[in-house]
Amino acid sequence: MTLDFLSHFYPWTKALHVISVIAWMAALFYLPRLFVYHHETAAGSAEEARFVVMERRLARAIMGPAMHATWTFGLMLVLTPGVVDWGAGWWHVKFASVVGMTVFHTVLARSQRRFAKGERVKNGRYWRFMNEVPTLLMIVIVIMVIVRPF
Repeated sequence: MTLDFLSHFYPWTKALHVISVIAWMAALFYLPRLFVYHHETAAGSAEEARFVVMERRLARAIMGPAMHATWTFGLMLVLTPGVVDWGAGWWHVKFASVVGMTVFHTVLARSQRRFAKGERVKNGRYWRFMNEVPTLLMIVIVIMVIVRPF
């Protein structure tokens, strides 16, 4: 089976991939910050209920679909003939970083469900630290894709 037909759609696939990545990253940046604020609210308060709704909507309406779209369009890109030099090392680091981002996404999704049940998952300091994880992974991914250092 040849995947040459993907070359015809390459510019569109790349554009949709970048759009998906931006949406996914926005959610990965924002959800841990919501957890910080959520953790600081009084249990059972109206304010806590508002955070539960905000977190659920962000996770289900943006974060999840954006991650799936990112993976779908990303796989289409790497399957497009001539896009990836499989002998180069940069794509291994990029792929590992994207897997790390997906693991981080899963941690956030599980934490969101626990917060919704009224469980106080970790503390504000933990979530402030976790808020930096997607930034570090994004830096690695962008350098690997743009600079391709090895």
